[in-house]
Formats: sequence, structure tokens, C-alpha cells
Amino acid sequence: MNLAGKHILVGISGGIAAYKIPELIRLLKKAGADVQVTTTKNALEFVTSLTLQTVSGHKVYSDVFAAINEHSTEHISLPDWADLMIIAPATANVLGKMAHGIADDALTTTFAAMRKPVVIAPAMNDKMYLSPATQQAINTLSEWDNITMLDCADGPLACGTTGKGRMQEIDVLAAAVEYALTPKTLEGKHILITAGPTQEAIDPVRYISNASTGKMGYALVRACLNRGAEVTLVSGPTHLSLKAWQAFCPLNVVDVVSSADMCNAATKAFTQADIAILCAAVADFTPCHTADKKIKKQELSIGNSQLSIELKTTTDIAATLGASKQAHQRLIGFALETHDEHANAERKLQTKNLDMIVLNSLQDKGAGFGVDTNKVTLLYANGAKKDLPLLLKQEVADTIIDSI
Repeated sequence: MNLAGKHILVGISGGIAAYKIPELIRLLKKAGADVQVTTTKNALEFVTSLTLQTVSGHKVYSDVFAAINEHSTEHISLPDWADLMIIAPATANVLGKMAHGIADDALTTTFAAMRKPVVIAPAMNDKMYLSPATQQAINTLSEWDNITMLDCADGPLACGTTGKGRMQEIDVLAAAVEYALTPKTLEGKHILITAGPTQEAIDPVRYISNASTGKMGYALVRACLNRGAEVTLVSGPTHLSLKAWQAFCPLNVVDVVSSADMCNAATKAFTQADIAILCAAVADFTPCHTADKKIKKQELSIGNSQLSIELKTTTDIAATLGASKQAHQRLIGFALETHDEHANAERKLQTKNLDMIVLNSLQDKGAGFGVDTNKVTLLYANGAKKDLPLLLKQEVADTIIDSI
């Protein structure tokens, strides 16, 4: 997350989840944002003004008529300063006020003057959440163009019960801030992305795979979701997660294991896609036969210490999708090469009917598998070429999406 130069206004109302907000402020500042805080007076029963001032580096605006306010109209100057406001937790009381234009404290008067993006994270008892008045307030606010409304999460509540009413976790709030600040240039588009490695089974416990971690593909998913696209991710086995974005974005994750699984899932999803980005490191070869039991050393013939595994080529997913590509669709591939990089990438670009291919080489320091950076060259079907410097993979992903 890169929020360098952004001004974020954090609004806190009087719910127990307020104690988590200093951690959110810390994350936002770590990402480069300047953060100021406004609260209701009840919020300061759960988290102190001193704590919020310490983590934000600014005094806290909690009283419309306080003599220490820098401006007599703080509720106007703060919205003018901010690029985005996030209200977390948003209690039933505050939701009702905001939905009906009631502005009688520092938080609600500030919100009433806010015309820029606002993220709202409700939190309350499950019975209060299900109240018709609360649901009506949430629905009303959700219809406003500048608001990203998060749903409550399920789980243990402060009152001792379990149900829907918890504030979303801090990683979800941070993701929602990033999402709300990004122009929705891909709104209405459906994008297919493949990511991660595949595993080709030798027997029930062994497989052929590669060192892909999925980081580049998952960064591309974030870039597309932030721009408002509906995304289908076909992912091979990886430890990565996009649960924070799934809390509020139209993301469909299809988990697969083998190259055949990935090919089937990608082919099916491509029929509905406007753009497909094939970032997965798909195995080129798979065993001709998979043993139904673990292969034991003792089963080798006496004196034989070698085992031969017969391999066959896998289905080329890029070529398969390229053959069925329609005029309105765009198909982007990836090429990780160890030699003759440009020649190999250009051959793939032409033979697989791609519109663009992203070339990265294992010869480049800081690029390739398992690292947070990448150095790539974008090659286009019209012969154009664009070299990118070494960047964080999220920065590479953003540049790729901007270039499509």
C-alpha cells in the first residue's frame, strides 16, 4: 500500500472497537499518509485523546467549541484538507445521524461537510445491526456515490454473544482506504487473472512444481480490484490471501492444483472476461502416469538406484485462449526467461495471439520468484516496447494495468 502524500481523516465513534484504531493510524502513516483524527466525545471513553494524538502526530478534533481548535470551523477545514475520510467504528447512533443529515458533534459535522471519498466501517451488537432503522441507515449511505460501505463481520461480540456486528479487521480497513482512493477506470470490466504455480502429481505425496509464490499475480488482482473491475482469480497453491479485498470487492477465487485444472478453469472464465492476464507459472510437463500409491524405494529392482518418470507436455493455456479470443477481448501473457529473452517473448507474443506480453528474466537481480520486486519489459503486438526499472511488484502491477 502506497499512500505517500495522501491526507487521511480518521473518524471514531463510541464503540469498543475504537481501541483498534491506533493500529490503523499506524499502518496508514507507515504507508506514507498524513493522518488527522476527529471523534465523538463517547469515543474517548474507549481510546484516549493522548494516544490518538501521539500516533497521528496531530491534535484530536473532538469538540466543536473547544478553545484549542486551530480554526473556528474545524469541521470545514478538515474536509478541505483530507483526500479521504474513514469512519471506524461507526455505531448505530452515528450511522443514523449521518444518514439523516444530523450534525451535532465534531464527527458528524465533519462528515456532513465531506464531499470526497468516505469509507464507513460499522460495528455494534448484532441485534442493533439487524434493527430496521440501522439497516435503513446503512442502505441510505451505501447509495451515496462517495461512500464505500463495509459490512459487519461475524464473530464474538463485546456483549458476550456471537453474531454479525464486529468491525472488519484492520487489514480490511486499510485495503478499503486504498480501494476508495483509486479511480475506477475498470468499472464494468470483468478480468481473468491466473497466478501461482501448478503441481503435477507423481504419486499421492510427490509432485513436480516450480518456485512461483504468486506475488506478481496477486498484486495484479489488487490493482484491478482497486480500479473497480470484477475479477476472477484462478490460483495455484500459494500461501497468499486476498480476504481483505473479498470483504468488499467482487472477487471470485478459483483454487486449482494441476495445469489441467488451471486450463479448465481459465477456459471457462475467459468466455465472460474482457481482459485475461496469464501470470501463473504453469508446468510445461506433467507425468504420463500418476501412481495411486506412494512409490517406495524398495519397489525398485535390486541394484537399481534410479527411477525414470515419463513426462508429456501440458496444454498451452495462453495458446488455447488466444485461439478463441474475440475482437473485444484483450489477452496478456507473461514470459520468464533465462536466455534469448526478447526473442522467446516475441515468439510467444505472436504465436499465442497475445496483445501484450510481460517479460522478466532470471538474469536480472531482484526479479523472478519469491521476492517483492520485479524488473520487466512490456512488449506489445504492434511492436512497441516499454522497459520498466526495478520496482515493487505492486508498482509493476499498477503500471501493467495502466498500460493495457
